[in-house]
Amino acid sequence: MSGPFIFIATNRLKEGKFEEERRRVPGLCDFIEGNEPRLIAFNEYASEDGTEVGVVQIHPDAESMEFHMEVVGERAARAYAETAGRNDEYRGVRRAQRRRAGDVEPTGRGGCSDGGQAAPSWGFTRARPS
Repeated sequence: MSGPFIFIATNRLKEGKFEEERRRVPGLCDFIEGNEPRLIAFNEYASEDGTEVGVVQIHPDAESMEFHMEVVGERAARAYAETAGRNDEYRGVRRAQRRRAGDVEPTGRGGCSDGGQAAPSWGFTRARPS
């Protein structure tokens, strides 16, 4: 039995691109929510100074993450070319501590961790059956 697959990334935004990111991400979240019914959570956290975003995805298994990459691959490549300056950190955790999606806190570096926002700036978390 495979366990949950949790993906965490911290991306530094290109200088002056926060407003573009702020406008782009709600549509991306709607697209993902509508096209990936197995994805448990997809949330993006913006740093207070608008220079970084942290992304936390919770998938029921690694196959869901692979499907996610197929669904958003082209959109993600465009987005990174337009707004992301560099990827500071990626983490994929398989069979991570079994937490409910709503219990996950943002992690990473910079303003997206260690006292970063308690609630996501954008995204969704679906209720899971108990």
